[in-house]
Amino acid sequence: MTHNLPQLRVIDFADVEGWNTDDPRPVFEGMRHCLNYLRQGKPYKTGALGLSAQDLIPLLEKAETLGPPQSAAAARTFFEETCVPFAICPDDIQTGFVTAFYEPEVEVSDRQESGYQYPFYSRPSDLVDVDETNRPAGMDPYYAFGRVTGSGIEPYPDRKSIDQGYLEGQGLEIAWAKSKVDVFFTHVQGAARLRYPDGRVKRITYAAKAGHPFSPIGRLLIDRGEIDATTVSMQTIRSWLNENPTKRDEVLWHNRSYIFFREAEVSEQDLGPIAAAKVPLIAGRSLAVDRLIHTFGFPFFIRSESLTHLDDGLPFARLMLALDTGSAIVGPTRGDIFTGSGFEAGEKAGTVRNNALFFIFVPKQAAIRFMP
Repeated sequence: MTHNLPQLRVIDFADVEGWNTDDPRPVFEGMRHCLNYLRQGKPYKTGALGLSAQDLIPLLEKAETLGPPQSAAAARTFFEETCVPFAICPDDIQTGFVTAFYEPEVEVSDRQESGYQYPFYSRPSDLVDVDETNRPAGMDPYYAFGRVTGSGIEPYPDRKSIDQGYLEGQGLEIAWAKSKVDVFFTHVQGAARLRYPDGRVKRITYAAKAGHPFSPIGRLLIDRGEIDATTVSMQTIRSWLNENPTKRDEVLWHNRSYIFFREAEVSEQDLGPIAAAKVPLIAGRSLAVDRLIHTFGFPFFIRSESLTHLDDGLPFARLMLALDTGSAIVGPTRGDIFTGSGFEAGEKAGTVRNNALFFIFVPKQAAIRFMP
């Protein structure tokens, strides 16, 4: 929809506050992974802004030729010599909004037993992708998945139906968790590390979803007066759920969306899960964006005066790569920062709700198209 498209305003690197003190070296590993993927897979889908994977590849190749920069200054110089910075101003409004996400670590068992009652499911066989070629008349265009029935495709059962047993007996359980709340928040994050009693660690990542829209339970609890809007966070929502077990299911079922997973290896402990861009996420340097507008792999600089707890009290100001997306990430200046894996990463992510400025660094040969 064209009204969501931003205006790009060309600026100088000197006008990107915080750029001259950032150390963008960690993004070079992500750029290398993106280039390797693009060389062997299909290109990233071009967002409505009009930047394509072909616009990105020359930048990635130059970074590969350079190799890992030896200093923060050398890394900044690389981008200053190869890119043009643009402020992203949707409808002339310069302030965007960031939240954060992480990879939870969840205690699980291989089998359903005492203390382990809540399953993570793999993709069911009756779940099909839905697009314009097979969408039934009257089905909401939002739905990208559905259920095959004898009479055709219909919306898939929602969270309540699945929690009440729709998928039982099909052998789809990957593992069983101790906490239903942990399972829910893993659905929200889209990935997790699973820790088994014998010390094994596995990873699950997004495979598909039931298709229903994401409905934030935090907003529901605010509207009901259960949580103060000024203090809402993942932590306060989790605390409320744990303190109100008799109301828990009804609140969780408000979010009809349901996520299915696939198993993935933990190949490198310091790298995050492989996300929508098909490359591993890098803690603190990976950004989820609206993929209908933006194209994966492009560098974004995010500046937030009020977001200070991620950088020891200093305003957040980092170069990041667009490597993921999410159903709640809608708009040209809406982003989700990946903070890493485990409990501490969750503590950092859970309270990020901050206004921010968004800048995109466009390779010079493509930037010409956006010049006034």
